[in-house]
Formats: sequence, C-alpha cells, structure tokens
Amino acid sequence: MKNQRSGLVYSAPITIWLTLLFVAPTLIVIIYSFLKKGLYGGVEWIFSPKGYTFFSSSYFLKVVWNTVEISVVATILTIVIAIPVALYIATSKYKNLLLFLIIIPFWTNFLIRIYSWIALLGNNGFLNSLLVKFGFEPHQFIYNKFAVILVSVYAYLPYAILPLYSAIEKFDFAIIDAARDLGASKMKAYMKIFLPNIKPGIVTAALFTFIPALGSYAIPKLVGGNDSQMLGNIIARELTITRDWPKAAAISTILTVITIIFIVIMTKYSKEKKRR
Repeated sequence: MKNQRSGLVYSAPITIWLTLLFVAPTLIVIIYSFLKKGLYGGVEWIFSPKGYTFFSSSYFLKVVWNTVEISVVATILTIVIAIPVALYIATSKYKNLLLFLIIIPFWTNFLIRIYSWIALLGNNGFLNSLLVKFGFEPHQFIYNKFAVILVSVYAYLPYAILPLYSAIEKFDFAIIDAARDLGASKMKAYMKIFLPNIKPGIVTAALFTFIPALGSYAIPKLVGGNDSQMLGNIIARELTITRDWPKAAAISTILTVITIIFIVIMTKYSKEKKRR
C-alpha cells in the first residue's frame, strides 16, 4: 500500500508536466484550427472548418508527400548508417572518445551547421569548385530533395547513434560466436541474431529521427527548393506571411496525427517482434 502511494506521488508531477507541455498546447492548436481567421491575424472565436479546406488542394497533397517521403528516406538512411557506427563504437576500446566526438556537434549552433553545408554544396561551394578545377561541369548539389535528405541525415545521425549504442552495449556477442560455431555465416548471424536483439534501439532511433525530420523547417528552408517544401515551411508561411492562424493550426494538427500514427505503428511492430 505504501509503495502504491509513493508511486502515485512520483507520477503526479510527471502527469502535470505532460499535461502542461504536451496535452494543453496540442488542444489549443486543435481548437484554433476550427476557428475563423482574424482580419489582421490571430483568430475570431467563431466556429469555422475553413482551415481544413486547404487539404483538398493538389499543392497540399504534394507537400504532404514531400514531407513523408523526405522524412522516411532520411530515417532509413540514418538508421543504415547509425547501426554500423554504433556497433563500431560499442566494440571499440576508444568508445568514450568516439562518443565524445558524436556529441561535439551539439555544441555548435544548428543554423551554423546548416550554413556549413551550404558552403560545401552551393553552386560556388567547395564541391563545385573542386569539380571545375578537375575539368568537370558544376553540379546542382543544393536546393533540391537530395540536399534536404543529406543534411537531415547529418543533423539527426547523433540522435540515432546514441540509443543504438545503448542497445548494442548490452548485447552479448558470445551468441554471435556460438552461431558461427554452429555453421552460420557472419552476415547471417548478425541478421538473424544481432538485429532482432537490438530492435528496441532501432525503434527508438527511428522515432528520434523521423519525428524531428517530419516537422523540420530550417533544413528545407535553407537547402531545399520548390520541389522539397515541407509542412513546417507551409505552417511558418501561414503564420508569418498570410497570417492565417486557423490554417496553420489545421496543418499542425495533421502533422501531429501523422506523427502519432507512425509512433503507434512502430510501437506495435516492436511489441509483435518481442512476442515472437
């Protein structure tokens, strides 16, 4: 009985914080999405579903597709790169130094890191200068989906490496040796034994990558083009230029729904794998 009371005492502040920082703001956004646009911005407290009429346009569907496509591709590439990197760090005798190097980018301003990619990929940037120097034609590396995906992978890679490292460090590699002794190839042992055992780390890494990528604003704004606009850019435009708060809130609501659907799918997938 005493343990139950102490559990309630500890869970109460968490519930309050979740309500204040997540539930309440989300409810405000949903409410605003069903209000009338104010004449000079803001909202009028009159019910109006007009903010959701934007969803029937072909332009909005294109932006949704761009957002999901870029986020999914960036997440897959990030996980594919992060798994071997995390494996190398977890099995290295210099793991503390390598983890320190992974964390270093967090010490630098996010916008500065994006601008460094502009200097690298720009039309007059380092890569094109190198191509011209060796007699090749300059290439359009920036202001397209390729640039948005590349910079997204770079930006969110540490978020994927850290949970994967945590899962891999707990893995008993003697099981791999046992599988090899029983005739399994190295690739098959890692595919059939290693990857299923670090599944929680993979799911966490995917969530930590997909969610920020889905709501990304700065990356597509600075290195993307017209064909790589994402929902974050549309929300910012509706808030700052057209000042249509209900439409911005409606798009934010849809973005939240997409995120929740992804989380539910990944959670169910993880639970099914554990039961098996």
